[in-house]
Amino acid sequence: MDVNKIAGITPSKRQYDWQKTEFYGFIHFGINTMTDSEWGRGNEDISIFNPMKLDANQWIKSFKDAGMKGAILTCKHHDGFCLWPSKHTNYTVANTPWKKGKGDIVKEVATACKKYGLKFGIYLSPWDRADASYGTGKEYDDFYVNQLTELLSNYGEIFCVWLDGANGEGKNGKKQYYDWNRYYEVVRKLQPNAVISVCGPDVRWCGNEAGATRRNEWSVVPKELQDVEKIVEKSQQEDDGEFSRKVLSMDEDLGSREVLRDYQGELVWYPAEVNTSIRPGWFYHEKEDSEVRTAVELWDIYKRSVGGNATLLLNVPPDKDGVFCSEDCKQLVELGKMIVAMRNPQLLEEATVRFSSNQTNVSESSIMNLNNDVGYWAPEQDDHQPTIYIHFANEVSANTFIMKEQITKGQRVEHFKVYSKHRNDSNWTLLFEEDIVGYERIVDFSETTITDLKIVFTEYREYPTVSGIHVAKL
Repeated sequence: MDVNKIAGITPSKRQYDWQKTEFYGFIHFGINTMTDSEWGRGNEDISIFNPMKLDANQWIKSFKDAGMKGAILTCKHHDGFCLWPSKHTNYTVANTPWKKGKGDIVKEVATACKKYGLKFGIYLSPWDRADASYGTGKEYDDFYVNQLTELLSNYGEIFCVWLDGANGEGKNGKKQYYDWNRYYEVVRKLQPNAVISVCGPDVRWCGNEAGATRRNEWSVVPKELQDVEKIVEKSQQEDDGEFSRKVLSMDEDLGSREVLRDYQGELVWYPAEVNTSIRPGWFYHEKEDSEVRTAVELWDIYKRSVGGNATLLLNVPPDKDGVFCSEDCKQLVELGKMIVAMRNPQLLEEATVRFSSNQTNVSESSIMNLNNDVGYWAPEQDDHQPTIYIHFANEVSANTFIMKEQITKGQRVEHFKVYSKHRNDSNWTLLFEEDIVGYERIVDFSETTITDLKIVFTEYREYPTVSGIHVAKL
């Protein structure tokens, strides 16, 4: 495989816009919340659904406090209960006591997202245990497409359509073989800017629901991976209470030079999303009130996912009244403070930068900006040891390093080393070394007092690029 060919594979605009969302929330809420279950059977009495204090503004404000940039609502889970008044089934909020059947939770969440400046996405389970047409083939696909059309037509801009491959037995004892290509066509027609995640061509599942991440997450991978989650036999078949904390044994390395050396197939840009829940379950269970993940644990997951060339989708489930619990909100606020502190640019205000060479003529100062969307540094083609030097006017104490590639030019960096020096030092000291960068790499290291940093790129595809660098003390 020609390494330069690999370097030329880049994200679509919708994939790049999704990657910049970085961290967003999942909301699992519905009839399962009322029955204290994870998977409903599709025959629950929906008259029990009446969340008297439901507050979508509280949900989205909590996400905003946590530093999230988007929210995805489970508009319908496997039980088939719809959080909007779908015209294609009676199994909806329109036939519940909540707001006397006049409510629409999808609308309320979409409106709250607009109010707080978050992107809005939808989850619509392809498995429907309530509808009799499940397992009939085209008849059920028609039903599913009708509901998908409602969601994509009536609630404004959608940034993500999240599809899983759950596929169990319907009422008739049959499995449905989903017409994925038809679903994709509907999304592309009605929401052309939306990514299709997990069981889709745009975003790849990291392989587990535990928040575990690979050491190196490659965005350029074999095209075959786009079909893995669609396979019926590999979908989750039962609610065993353990899947959300299970780390599945998937291939650790999906796209290194060594893995792709003899690969003769097609490669695609197919980046990863890490999804997990703030609680052991995806829906709310009172017994889990003492098992809420702490901000410190969430912070570690954030750094390994967002800081490991993936995005983070964190689920927070509302309780039976329709609000987030105080402990969940407390941890989200603390997490948000950590994210703000890490990205504080104060340390770099008086830093100066020098390049070993520069083919893009980008200004040195622009590299010290993590929000740099357009400009990027790349060395000259004959620069065989590309290096960036950073000098601080005053000595700084730091323990966190952040670097971003300009992924619109591909994922290129394969290995780099970072050295530090204090003004009293005559020699450079190796601070750490890592492999990939991608959209963003966050590296923790022992707190060190420095006046100079040197970043040396030792392995790369064609040439490395850098769009942003930052150091912080946390």
